[in-house]
Amino acid sequence: MKTIRYIDLDSGEQHEESVYGGFWVRMLYGTWLGQLFSTLVALPFVSRFYGWLQDRPASAAKVAPFIRNFNIDMRDFLHQEGQPPEEPYASFNHFFTRRLTDNARPFARGSQFPAPCDARYFAYNELNADVDIPVKGSLFTAPVLLAHDAWAETFLGGAGFIARLCPVDYHRFHFPDDGIVLDRWRIPGALHSVNPWALAFRGDIFMINEREVTILDTEHFGKIAFVDVGATCVGKIKQTYSGKNFHRGEEKGMFLFGGSTVIVLGEPGRWQIKPEILSNTRDGIETYVKMGRSIGSATS
Repeated sequence: MKTIRYIDLDSGEQHEESVYGGFWVRMLYGTWLGQLFSTLVALPFVSRFYGWLQDRPASAAKVAPFIRNFNIDMRDFLHQEGQPPEEPYASFNHFFTRRLTDNARPFARGSQFPAPCDARYFAYNELNADVDIPVKGSLFTAPVLLAHDAWAETFLGGAGFIARLCPVDYHRFHFPDDGIVLDRWRIPGALHSVNPWALAFRGDIFMINEREVTILDTEHFGKIAFVDVGATCVGKIKQTYSGKNFHRGEEKGMFLFGGSTVIVLGEPGRWQIKPEILSNTRDGIETYVKMGRSIGSATS
């Protein structure tokens, strides 16, 4: 399997991704025997049980080695409230869903479209009936992704992006603008890995994985479909917002343990993606963007 590389939007530098559990991803999706077992591993109860283990107090022992092995800069993050300095998180899931300091991720303002999460992005200015993701064999279609007749055609031909969160990332996601929630539904499904290695062998992963869809009507960018996609070892997708009104930068929800994905679809002609991110996508390489950074802008 090829090395996974991405370009940092801030520095323009290219990096090689360190894949948490990379050996097992290769085994499950890179060998014929592993692919036989991948359907079993993707059953929701497997990930729910693994997520439960990450809530146990004993899991806190994994925090310090994880920070060290993946060189995570903890200056941007808060310790769990009430925890002693020598054990800042009561479990691995408390570390995994750690909160940011107030000034760590300022949000782009006005007509600039801010990234809703720390992630690696593929992005497009026009999403038609189907779009090839730059990983061999992988694709998705907006109507099948949303699985809702009332909204099936709304986002065809609009801009959109796929934001892939790794286990090392900040795992809360936020609203990109002020607005109101129009609709919301859950789509049950499997929990396959969303790693590019897995996507290369299972091109339908975004179509069959568990998803939670929220339709937003935003001030600057029109209607947006905000799709939270579950993945292997994600114990839960948790929506943390309340009510119908929301504000730019307000927390929308979080993924408990495991890497996962946020997919955002827009109406045609309302906003567009930054040229450098589009260029990287055409070259088949993701762009790493910190939450709040501008990834595009409104067109009207």
